[in-house]
Amino acid sequence: MHILSVILQSILGIGFLLFGLMKFGSKQMVDEFKRYRLSSAMRIFTGLVEVVAAAIVIIGIWIDPYNVVGAILIAVTMFFAVLVHLIRVKDPAAKVLMPFILFVMALIIISLNWNTL
Repeated sequence: MHILSVILQSILGIGFLLFGLMKFGSKQMVDEFKRYRLSSAMRIFTGLVEVVAAAIVIIGIWIDPYNVVGAILIAVTMFFAVLVHLIRVKDPAAKVLMPFILFVMALIIISLNWNTL
């Protein structure tokens, strides 16, 4: 196991647990999803995916194949987040930077641990 992978998994795991839980009722997230022109159901679905991905990537610190599965879920989620920011709401680059960085972090975890599948 790579120490870099453990560090990135910890950051993404804790971050996505918090981000995911916020999707369930935070006024800020409710307002953001309205701005994205996405439904409340999509907000809840996104929150569930993020919480599940966080749990899986954290479990992956100790059980190898899970790190890749969790990172794939995070990468896919962040890929679509980048698309929503760029294409759907046409946000400036500064608003796209964070989901893009999280996407890259997930790709690094995938590449470091791909051989564990």
